[in-house]
Amino acid sequence: MRDASPSLRPGTPGSRGSVDVVRVQLRLLDAFEVVCDGHTVRLPSIAQRLVAFVALHERPVERGYVAGMLWLDTPDQRAAGNLRTALWRVQARARGLLDASGHRLRLEPGVRVDLRVAEQSARREIGGTETSCEVGLFTGDLLPDWYDDDWLLLERERFRQLRLRALDALCARHLHAGRHGQALEAGLLSLAGEVLRESAHRALIRVHLAEGTPSRPSASTGSVAACCTISSGSSPRSSCST
Repeated sequence: MRDASPSLRPGTPGSRGSVDVVRVQLRLLDAFEVVCDGHTVRLPSIAQRLVAFVALHERPVERGYVAGMLWLDTPDQRAAGNLRTALWRVQARARGLLDASGHRLRLEPGVRVDLRVAEQSARREIGGTETSCEVGLFTGDLLPDWYDDDWLLLERERFRQLRLRALDALCARHLHAGRHGQALEAGLLSLAGEVLRESAHRALIRVHLAEGTPSRPSASTGSVAACCTISSGSSPRSSCST
């Protein structure tokens, strides 16, 4: 399977084919990773959570707010101490990642974040202005193994919906260009992201019809009925009507 996120290695092309070398890169899709000067930097969990929280805010965030959100059940003074410890660990191991020079925290301006690259490409794809996007940009979820962070849940779902819409748009673009195999791949990835997603099923039916395989749409429609049966406990006929 293709890499599910934009490359984090310096000197690799970005979504627009650029070859600019980025010194510090942050990966949030599928897994957390920091790359500095081409080398992966290992951060402890407390530092990873701090970096991810700051990275998900497009504007600088107050130190007190960060401490309060990351250590909800901890007294303010102790939470502030935990924040100072986490900052020290980040600065000691990944200098150039976080700007902590004032009362607010932010990523350093030169840091490349794979989430932001994927978001920008997804919006261009949905808007019809993207012509060279790779399907691998839209296969990764936002830190899927982090279950205990409530502040992450909304952002994870927001990006998931964005990438699924981008996959639908990518499927339609490939289909219009006659690239049936690539259209099928994008459609199946959208379906895998949300099995009851009607737009994905419709897209797959159009792909199969364009390929001249009219027997396939019935199978796709049948999968919807099967999913409805599992989720509702009723018969496919009563659960899903056509």
